[in-house]
Amino acid sequence: MTPIIFGTDGWRGRVGEDYTFDNVRRCAQGFASYLADIFKPAELARGVVIGHDKRFSGRDFALAAAEVIAGNGIPVHFCQGPTPTPAISFQVVHLQALGAINITASHNPPPDNGFKVRDPSGGAIAPERLKQIEALIPDSVAGVRRIPAEQAEAVGLLRPFDPKPAYLARIRALVDVQRIQEAGLKVVYDAMWGNGAGWLDELLAGGKTQVTVVHGGANPNFPEMDRPEPIRPNVDAGMAAVRQAGADVGLITDGDADRMGLIDEQGVFIDQLRAYALMALYLLKIKGDRRPIVKALSTTGMLEILGQKYGAEVHEVGVGFKFVAPKMLETGAMIGGEESGGYAFGDHLPERDGILGCLLFLDFMVQTGEKPSELVELLFDEVGNHYYYSRIDTRFPGEKRPLAKERLDAARPEQIAGMRVVRFSGYDGYKYYTEDGGFLLIRFSGTEPIVRVYTETTRQDLVPAILDAGLEIAGLK
Repeated sequence: MTPIIFGTDGWRGRVGEDYTFDNVRRCAQGFASYLADIFKPAELARGVVIGHDKRFSGRDFALAAAEVIAGNGIPVHFCQGPTPTPAISFQVVHLQALGAINITASHNPPPDNGFKVRDPSGGAIAPERLKQIEALIPDSVAGVRRIPAEQAEAVGLLRPFDPKPAYLARIRALVDVQRIQEAGLKVVYDAMWGNGAGWLDELLAGGKTQVTVVHGGANPNFPEMDRPEPIRPNVDAGMAAVRQAGADVGLITDGDADRMGLIDEQGVFIDQLRAYALMALYLLKIKGDRRPIVKALSTTGMLEILGQKYGAEVHEVGVGFKFVAPKMLETGAMIGGEESGGYAFGDHLPERDGILGCLLFLDFMVQTGEKPSELVELLFDEVGNHYYYSRIDTRFPGEKRPLAKERLDAARPEQIAGMRVVRFSGYDGYKYYTEDGGFLLIRFSGTEPIVRVYTETTRQDLVPAILDAGLEIAGLK
């Protein structure tokens, strides 16, 4: 059978190839065995939350996992209908469950699906714990215990429920939604054919603020985008909708609504590094929060400047919420995030929440009276410079990885695009810090056969040259 490896955020595969019902059942058995190992028998009655997104056969895969968890004598709280990842994570805490299984491939291409697991905090499980789960996954379905869904429901081990009311109530307790509703904003919301549709727009309904939803239905082929990832060119149709509507702002959530994206009033995409810095600035400047900030190494250096200016510690960790979430819990952080557009808020969960993030950005606009482009300029005034970001993804067969790794391990350039390299880190990638306060990062994706080359710099004119240098260092050019 296919070896199951949990990457940056769970296991993902191509439906019908390695992502099969049998392999989903094997994963679920590994998680059930893990729970039985770390919890006392009486504690297992707290159960596991299971949900899914709008991808092909999502509900069927979720039921397959539920049958296995129930077959191990552990109750399943089964989300009725496609459910945003943050709502699934919230229900773990709300129901005091042991954790969650989420059938979603998040931002991956249409043919993929995935298997995420969460701990009792609702956050990602730490890397060493994921290794324990992997080790407990049986080699074949012969090692899987399961009972049919109808039988599990009849004996009370499968418990369908509506996760929406409690989650929306929680969000309303965290954000003054009425203030946003009455602000009279004109909002375009791009749901990217994902789970956020019918959730974020419901929160904003009922006042003077008008919301136009695009890509709000269910279509696992994701028309008008390559994948439901809130970056260009996938957001180009949403940008056009903002311009056409003359909207004040565009909001985006990805396929499972744990990531977010922002479009300004001119229809210009606000990149995810600027978006993270804006979310941190909102908490520091508007909310007066001074708790720590946790950032993945692939995201913005503006956070260190803001942290120093406002007296908040900044902790840099590896890429993925399996690193971010545990550090947030350890430090009591106010926010944690990564380059992919996923931001978690300490008053809520150690889990990305694109719906909450979008509402907080609207609150930033309402409380300052500023347009999105003006908030970006406010950010640059705060950090003392303009920052520019870009990324190139290159498909890269797994068999070539050892040779590329050997090449990258040996590479220590003194200059990149004419700028001096002042520091190097080989932690979870190859990161070269440049004299202007920016960086070049090269790393292998933990979820796809891809090499990513990233840069953030104060030198807009050098962005292409820095990325080219990264491709050359990696042997890709």
